[in-house]
Amino acid sequence: MARRRQRRQVGERRTGQQIQGPVRSGLEPVALLSADQVEAIHYASLSVLAETGIEIMSPAARKLFADAGAEVDPANDRVRLAPKLVEKTILTCPSSWTFHARNPARNVPIGGRWLAYCNATTPPFVSGPDLPRQPGSLETFTQSVQLCQSLDQVHFFYGYPVEPQDLPVPTRHLDAYHTLATQSDKVWRAYAMSNMTDAMEIARIARGVGHEQFAAEPSLMLNCNTNSPLKIDAPMCDGLIAMSAQGQPVVISAFTMAGAMAPITMAGALVEQNAECLAGMVLTQLVRPGAPVIYGAFTSNVQMRSGAVALGTPEYAQAAIAGGQLARRYGVPYKSSNVNSSNAPDAQAAYESMNALWATHMGHCNVMAHGIGWLESGLTFSFEKAVIDAEMLRMMQAFMKPMDTSPEALGVEAIARVGPGGHFFADPLTLERYETAFWEPVLSDWKPYDGWVEAGAKDATTRASEIATQLLNGFTPPPMEPAIREELDTYVAKRKEELS
Repeated sequence: MARRRQRRQVGERRTGQQIQGPVRSGLEPVALLSADQVEAIHYASLSVLAETGIEIMSPAARKLFADAGAEVDPANDRVRLAPKLVEKTILTCPSSWTFHARNPARNVPIGGRWLAYCNATTPPFVSGPDLPRQPGSLETFTQSVQLCQSLDQVHFFYGYPVEPQDLPVPTRHLDAYHTLATQSDKVWRAYAMSNMTDAMEIARIARGVGHEQFAAEPSLMLNCNTNSPLKIDAPMCDGLIAMSAQGQPVVISAFTMAGAMAPITMAGALVEQNAECLAGMVLTQLVRPGAPVIYGAFTSNVQMRSGAVALGTPEYAQAAIAGGQLARRYGVPYKSSNVNSSNAPDAQAAYESMNALWATHMGHCNVMAHGIGWLESGLTFSFEKAVIDAEMLRMMQAFMKPMDTSPEALGVEAIARVGPGGHFFADPLTLERYETAFWEPVLSDWKPYDGWVEAGAKDATTRASEIATQLLNGFTPPPMEPAIREELDTYVAKRKEELS
């Protein structure tokens, strides 16, 4: 009965049970680096920005930097930032805010001790129950959105769960954003390569709010990827400028792979990561002081024998914890990721992901990108892995809750009642709490071996496939007011006609 009850909670939106939102960590963050080491990385990063500089490929962004007093070299678009300019400008970065969904019950607190989980982002391939690995399509994109909507462990969408490659590129974003806005009532993020006005209008219309309220309430997110080493391309900069001008949050994500796009030492890779993040943070505040921004870390290593990206490694875990220390040094929210390099939803995928999960949670990541479904170093969104990840995230959520040490919970009276040699099964404290005392699995099978064999001897991947199928078969889109849906449909149809 416990398993069935918990499985219904996975699809709470269909059963009307309370939404399970982000958790607030009751633990202090782990410090991998000493205070002196954090400062050493900080000042080394400032030195990189002042002496080597960073290439900014957007004319509009270069003008903002120049107007603020940065040195801009027109010969190579290199921008050099004085340490005082960096440190003064980022003082206006907010430490926390609320992310507003069209369903207020799905609002997400960002910053502080809050931890929010997201989906794997933009893999080109997808796999799932009776679905061999294949390029993403509108059909599988829609199914992946529905699965993420059904899982409480996805608090908002960090982009497309899979790229819908059968859609025309010029209008693809319109169909994708329309699907996110109608098949989910959670917040989602836009792409700098698409039209930012379209993204913000679709998000605003779906929320049913005016432009002024939209600008005052963060409702859409942008991920600004740096081109490591030390470059930010024009679409990323221009997307950042558009979003920050409207008060919408931007994640500055540095993809620094030690030994390839960053120094082979992890300290050197962190310096490069930090320099790139600081440059992006400065740009958001030059656009609009107080614009919400998130420090995004994605530092790991490569396998030096092949050059392949290695994820879920001990080095990745160290960098994830250190990244949290750097973000807290600047007083901004922190983004990290749940990653692995496995090609199948197997034991390797689970233990590499769990290594990443412990590090991101101990490092107090506020936004976990790629929280569910990531496979094959990010090339595939796996329905089975999404369910496996949701189970692991549920375990982490339960672990992060503070332990009850109230007088009753200390159990002195219960121990006295039972005495030496007794048992606690029938004790009043047990009878009062047994239904909710312990974490219950959705995916794990705790039957004895004989019972497991009798039930079909299904391994975790098979059970995950069945849960994914169950959720998709029972999916119902969240309600949307007819007038809002009509306005949304009209806007998308008009823009598709214009772009086509």
